[in-house]
Order: sequence, then C-alpha cells, then structure tokens
Amino acid sequence: MISPEQAGVVIMLVGIYGLMARREPIKLVLSMNVVSLGLVLFFVGLAYSPGKDVPIMPTNPVDPLPATLMLTTLVVDVTITSLALAIVIRMGRDGR
Repeated sequence: MISPEQAGVVIMLVGIYGLMARREPIKLVLSMNVVSLGLVLFFVGLAYSPGKDVPIMPTNPVDPLPATLMLTTLVVDVTITSLALAIVIRMGRDGR
C-alpha cells in the first residue's frame, strides 16, 4: 500500500513534469498547483500519528502545528493561483 508521503512525492513529480513539458500559461499555473498540493499531502502524511487524539482536551494529543501550517499554505496557494490567472488573462487580452 502506498503511504501519503509517497503519494505526495508522486504528485509533486507529476506537477514538476507538467512545469517542464508545457509552455501554455494556464497549464503552467495548474502544474504549479499540483506541485503545491503534493507538498501539502506529503507534510500532512508526515504529521500523521496513529493512536493520537485530537488536540481538544486530549490525553495523548497530536501536534496541531503541521495541519495549521498546511491550511495556511492552501490559503496562500489560492491567492497565488488567482493572481497568476489574472496575469494570464491580462496577457491574453493584450495579445502577448
């Protein structure tokens, strides 16, 4: 069975291949998103601890910091994607 860390690495490699193989701006933005989501999956998989409780009044808590950081990463990714797509649309409108 494949672990979340391995799946994250595979997804990142697919995104990196997309960045290297494609020249269309929309496909580059999508490939950048795939790399980012693979990275998030990799770190969330690393933070997984079987048998741990949620960090709300726990007896054996899991560390909430990795999940918090990955949530922040997803918010930043959405912002970067919207900015990149706005730039791509503007480039298409200007004929570049």
